[in-house]
Amino acid sequence: MKVNKLASIIATISVGSSVAAAQAEPVTLFDYTEATSAYEDAYINGQFNIQDGNQDQSSYNLDLDVEYDRVFSSADRNTKIEFDGETSRERGPNEGDKTDSYYQATGAVTSDQYFQPGSKTGFWYGKGEAGIQKDMEDPYTKLTVGIGYGRVVNATPMATAIRLVEALQERGILQSTPSKATYNAVANVIAREDEYRSQYGSADYEMNWIQDIENALGSELTTKGAIKSYDVLTNERISTRKYGWLVRAGVGAILSDYDGSDSKPALELGAEYHYPLSNRTQFSNEALITTTLDDGDNSYHATNDMSLTYEVSDRVDWENTWGLDYAAYDNTNDTTTNILSSTYRYYLSNELSFTVTGRLTNVEDEISNNGNDSVDRAVLMGLTYRLK
Repeated sequence: MKVNKLASIIATISVGSSVAAAQAEPVTLFDYTEATSAYEDAYINGQFNIQDGNQDQSSYNLDLDVEYDRVFSSADRNTKIEFDGETSRERGPNEGDKTDSYYQATGAVTSDQYFQPGSKTGFWYGKGEAGIQKDMEDPYTKLTVGIGYGRVVNATPMATAIRLVEALQERGILQSTPSKATYNAVANVIAREDEYRSQYGSADYEMNWIQDIENALGSELTTKGAIKSYDVLTNERISTRKYGWLVRAGVGAILSDYDGSDSKPALELGAEYHYPLSNRTQFSNEALITTTLDDGDNSYHATNDMSLTYEVSDRVDWENTWGLDYAAYDNTNDTTTNILSSTYRYYLSNELSFTVTGRLTNVEDEISNNGNDSVDRAVLMGLTYRLK
């Protein structure tokens, strides 16, 4: 199937017209002028450990995690859809240890509506959240509305355009470096992949998509160039690139909770900052503080997720994360969890990657001798299947 699609693309590109090459200009991800675009990330992560020998019975641990993130961006609106689900099953090494299982899933939809379309200033937002977990009495549901300031730009199409030009130049197919305006034109066509798929169908859209990328590039691609363009655009994985910052504050209500309670007012403060240190290195930090008011049993929850991702090569990513989770309650002990991890990710194919992760976990809960007094150290190996 892919061979036929590639042959059609080569035939289409070969009749393209040649336009004079633009004067060379240095370009970075910050030069991207975002048009209407969307990006989608969807992963299934699996890890399995088993031990036997010098213990009463075989012990094992199975963890599965599903992550989904989709963002639609336009001049007046940014809409983000998030989902995270996990399940685990484990058995201990001692005789009589039973198999335990757990599951939970959460989802959220956030829509930022800008007062001035195309600006990086003020907006109002609405957010809906839902969750389920094992042994719950009711699902978790929450609605929030608020205001914010700033904008985060999805620069992944520009990162893809830069990678495409690099690949063509390395093989002598493209002799000169395009202008910033040309890079933006190419990136904006790349960003509209879903539009092309919807208009022309999933079986044939690449012909028109890559033809329009060639037109935006302003340089005729040879058969060799068409093959390489198809390879970069459909087979290589470029991790999400963003730049910018925003802050938000909102008020809301928990309509239902896992413990069966309902109608609890809530407040939230959030901030995020994203900065591509280079065309291959992405730094991101997202923080959220929420407060739930519940007649003398108030709760406070703060999270901070920091990441640094470096593309070592077209097939290897190095991902480093630090996650902080702080939970405080009026009637129970506070809990602080820090998780530091470093992951080597090797892409076996366009969808499947093999991961090796070193992880340190520290939990402070003011309780002694409960199994988490020391820092937990782990080395994990697993497979990640990328759905989108």
